[in-house]
Amino acid sequence: MPPEGVKARPTNAMSVDVEEWFQVGAFERTIDKADWDRLESRVEANTDAVLALFAETGVRATFFTLGWVAHRHPALIRRIVDAGHEMASHGWDHQRVFTMTADQFRADLARARAAIEDAGGQAVTGYRAPSFSIDSRTPWAHSVLAEAGYSYSSSVAPLRHDHYGWAGSPRYAWRPLADGDLVELPVTVAQWGGRRLATGGGFFRMLPAKLTDLAVGQVNRDAHGAIFYFHPWEVDPDQPRVAHAPLRSRVRHYSRLDAMAGKLRGLLARHDWGRVDQLAAEEAARLA
Repeated sequence: MPPEGVKARPTNAMSVDVEEWFQVGAFERTIDKADWDRLESRVEANTDAVLALFAETGVRATFFTLGWVAHRHPALIRRIVDAGHEMASHGWDHQRVFTMTADQFRADLARARAAIEDAGGQAVTGYRAPSFSIDSRTPWAHSVLAEAGYSYSSSVAPLRHDHYGWAGSPRYAWRPLADGDLVELPVTVAQWGGRRLATGGGFFRMLPAKLTDLAVGQVNRDAHGAIFYFHPWEVDPDQPRVAHAPLRSRVRHYSRLDAMAGKLRGLLARHDWGRVDQLAAEEAARLA
């Protein structure tokens, strides 16, 4: 507890979106899902490398995991839980929410949660949409999450971008349902020159780390916690190359993979980090 009269520092939330290198949005029109089981699996080794980095730096994080991965790698899920991290859902197989109906989304949530909870033995109360695909096209999504008993979602990127984004979203935590307790925790963006700029994942890999530090500082000064995300495949410079993918997809996916581990180590050292469920509880109390 902080001394009397001193406000507690908000939790900055570290998160990992656990998926295979071939399950990313950049390759969704290039690699057929029917071929996934024939491709080289690297998610276990890559996630173990992330776990080792967190152990080295004393960080507890949240792992938003595909049900598809949990079903095939239950021992990995158990290792994540045993290390003190939070398990949360990333859906079943990385299908974007705005491509589903409400009923399809409900079924996807149930299937993924069952696989993750069976593997890890930990209740799943958090959700992140693949490619931050909850936006103005999915007005029913938060209601479905609330009905399923989720306490928070971190599924919105509050900016305009060609791949995803909901520019009309608040920058900080908000309650999407007037009659519910569900909290939406938008991923952290930097405010620069009247624009919102993305700071996690590939943006963190390719842009100066100072941009992410700027965003964390801005958010903390506003008495909120930052939410950072990345993927296990981003610390794997030796992963297979998809030569027939569009040039833009290849640039986004493969650029500076060899720099990612070092940049992460620096980010983890420069700021204090915790789990997303910790931040969700803090923001829920603030919004009460």
